[in-house]
Amino acid sequence: MRPAGKGPLESLYFRYPIFEAGRTPEHDGRADRHPVAIVGAGPIGMTAALALASYGVPSVLLERKNTFNDGSRAICVARPSMQILQRIGAVEPFLAKALGWRFGQSFYRGHCIYRLEMPHGDHEKYLPMYNLQQQYIEQYLWDAVARCDLIDARWQSEVTGLAEEGEDGVTLRVECPAGAYDLRAAHVLAADGARSALRSLLGLRLKGDNYEGRYAIADIRMVHDFPTERRAFFEPAGNPGGTVLIHKQPEDIWRVDYQLREGEREDDAMLEANVRRRVQAILGDIGHAGGWELEWWSVYTANTLCLDDYRHGRVFFIGDSAHIVPIFGVRGLNNGLADAHNIAWKLGYVLGGHAGPALLDSYSPERRGATLDVFANAGKSTRFMTPPTRGWKLARDAALSLAVRHDFTRALANPRQMQPYTYASSPLTQFPERDGAFTEGPSIGSAAPNVRLDDGSFLLDRLGEGFSGLWFTGGDSGADPGDAPQRLFTELRALDRRFTGLVVGPPATAVYGARPGSFYLLRPDLHVAARWRTADAIESRRALSTCLGHRP
Repeated sequence: MRPAGKGPLESLYFRYPIFEAGRTPEHDGRADRHPVAIVGAGPIGMTAALALASYGVPSVLLERKNTFNDGSRAICVARPSMQILQRIGAVEPFLAKALGWRFGQSFYRGHCIYRLEMPHGDHEKYLPMYNLQQQYIEQYLWDAVARCDLIDARWQSEVTGLAEEGEDGVTLRVECPAGAYDLRAAHVLAADGARSALRSLLGLRLKGDNYEGRYAIADIRMVHDFPTERRAFFEPAGNPGGTVLIHKQPEDIWRVDYQLREGEREDDAMLEANVRRRVQAILGDIGHAGGWELEWWSVYTANTLCLDDYRHGRVFFIGDSAHIVPIFGVRGLNNGLADAHNIAWKLGYVLGGHAGPALLDSYSPERRGATLDVFANAGKSTRFMTPPTRGWKLARDAALSLAVRHDFTRALANPRQMQPYTYASSPLTQFPERDGAFTEGPSIGSAAPNVRLDDGSFLLDRLGEGFSGLWFTGGDSGADPGDAPQRLFTELRALDRRFTGLVVGPPATAVYGARPGSFYLLRPDLHVAARWRTADAIESRRALSTCLGHRP
C-alpha cells in the first residue's frame, strides 16, 4: 500500500518500468517445443533463466504483471546467494548498491541482551549478508536477462491452463493482450510465488504450520546514522507487547517490521494513520527525532509450508511456489535462489546430453530437505519472535528478563541467520566413509568455502560451470605431485567435458582440512560431492559417473 495521493507504483526512490506485451511466434502459427518454460519473472524465475543460459539452454520466461514487485519485500541477500549471482553474471550491480553487514543487536525493554556476529573469515570474498530492496534485485537481474539472447521474456502473459503430454512435455495455455495461445515445453519451472497458479492447476497444495503472529512492514525514508545492522526489539515502548525489526537499506530507506497486537484487526492496522502512528512511536525508541517519509507498507504472517514433492512429472517447483518459510533468518529469497540454481545446472546437464535423466530425480529430495532444515531453524526463531501459545510467551518472556543480567539465556535471542544446506543424504553425495577420514574442512554435501589465494584471487572464481576437482599440495615444502593430478583431471574430463581441475596449496589446504595428495570433487553448485584424504582415481570416476546419472 502507498500513502494517500500516491499511485500504486509512485515511489520515493525507485522508478518502475512498464513492460509491454508483444506478439509471439505462437501467435503466428509456430508450435515449437521449447526446452524450458519458466512461469514467474521474479528473482527466482530470472535467476533460473540466467543459470540455464549459462549452460546454453534457452528458455521462455512468462510473467503475468507488467512491472516488478512493489515494496522492499525480500531485502537480505546472503553470501551463498552472492556466489550464485556471480556465477550467473549478475553480481556486480549488487555489490555496487547493496549494504553489506555481519552484526546485529537484540534488545529487551531497552536493554541490549544479545550481540549477533555472523562468521566471516579473512579468506572470504563476500560478507555474510547484504541489504537491498527487492525492486533493485529484480532490476539488476532483469538487466542481465535483457542482455541474454537465450531468454525469451514475455510480460503480461498469464498461464491459465496446463496439459501434461507424458514423455513429450507440457503444454501451457497463456493469456496475453495479443490473444491466448498454447506454449509447448519439454520442462516447466514454476516460479510463480506463494499463490502459484501452476500449483492450483495441478491440484497441489502446501502443507505445514501457520503461526499466529502477524507483522506489518513499513518502508520509510529518513536520514539516520545507525550502521547497517539487524536490530530486534522485544517489548519496546513503541510497540508494547510485541516485537520490532529494523533494517537499513540503500537510498536512506529503512525497513520497519512490527508485530500486530493480539486481537488487532488487520484492516485497522493497515490504515495509513495507524501505520504512521506506530512507526513514529518505534522511531522514538531508537532516538530518531527528525523527519521521515512513509514509502510503502504491507502485512505478513509467519508460516512453514511446503509441497510433499517439488517435482510433478516435468514440472519443477522453485521458490515460494514450493515452500513458504518465515522471514526470521532471511531464508525465503535465499532458499529460492538455491532452488533455481540447483534445478538449472541439472537441467543444463540433462538437456545438453551430458547427464542421464536420473539426475533430475535428485532435485526434490535435495531442495525439500533444505526446506525442512529451514523449518527446523526458522521455526525456533518464529516461536521466539511470535510465541504461539500463552505457555510459549511465558517461557520467552522469562528468558528475555533473565537475559538482561545473565548470559545463559541470551543465545535464545539468536535469529539463526540462513546458512547453506548440507546435502549429506543426497544420492549425489558419495563415499561417506572417505569423508570420515577428515577431521576438518567442509564435509560431503556442504558448500565449498571460497578462499583468497596467495596471488589475491579467489579459489571458487577459478572454477567453471561444470564439476571441479581440487588436488591439494603442501606448497613449496610439500612433495611434488608430479603428473598425477593432471592424469586424474584428464580421466574426469572424459566424463564431463566441463570439468575443471585445479592444483591448490596453502592457504586453501588448511581451510579444507586437507593434506598433500587430498582430493575434493565439487558439484557445479559448489557443494562437495566427495572427498578423499588421499586421491583415489577409481573412486573419483565412480563418484562423478553417479553424479551424472550414469552407471560407474
